[in-house]
Amino acid sequence: MLNGRNAVIYGGGGSIGGAVASAFAREGARVFLAGRTPGPLEAVAERIRHHGGTVETALVDATNERAVNEHADDVVAAAGSLDISMNVIQHGDVQGMPMAEMSVADYLRPVATAVETFFLTSQAAARHMMRQRSGVILVFGGSGNPVPGLFLGGLQTAFEAMESMRRQLSSELGSYGIRVLTLRSGGIPETLPQNMEGAGEIADAMTRSTMLGRAATLDDVGNVAAFAASDRAASMTAATLNLSAGALVDR
Repeated sequence: MLNGRNAVIYGGGGSIGGAVASAFAREGARVFLAGRTPGPLEAVAERIRHHGGTVETALVDATNERAVNEHADDVVAAAGSLDISMNVIQHGDVQGMPMAEMSVADYLRPVATAVETFFLTSQAAARHMMRQRSGVILVFGGSGNPVPGLFLGGLQTAFEAMESMRRQLSSELGSYGIRVLTLRSGGIPETLPQNMEGAGEIADAMTRSTMLGRAATLDDVGNVAAFAASDRAASMTAATLNLSAGALVDR
């Protein structure tokens, strides 16, 4: 589905970024993994190469405007285009604590980080995509009604902010043939740290909140992202792809 496409994934060494990168490479894309820690990036890259994919890595701070712009320029110089951009870096959120007990700094950190990094990486991609008059920008997270008993801190607000930005970008970039889409998962048990206190209970709560009796998996995320970035979704923009197994109900 993605032959000839060049995809940049910020946070490509993480579980979600790695799953998306693997799916993109499997579908023929040339993948550029960007992140701040070399070890995880190289681990994902090695898995992709083992299966015959094409991948490159770069150390990039996705909250640094100059670094983001220089990396996007390097990708285009090396590959000829920047066709897909997805940002799944960590936002420094504090979870497991009720809002009433949180500090304002802990609550606002993921909001500020999410807005800043999504702005910078989307802007860098848009500069090239507007000249190409094509491209796809993918958002991960979306928003939905909070699940009782899950304390997400500022993460939910960060997701809402990114959704607002996605709507604005869709409107501004549509005339250039650029599509902007959000993937909403409702939570992925596989991404919970094994040593996280209460991880089992949180995973169970994610599953119980679904209609299908199972939560989304990393494979689900990768498969849907590959579809969204491909021409099979050519008429889709300004929308969310709901892969939450019914946990997040669209209205």
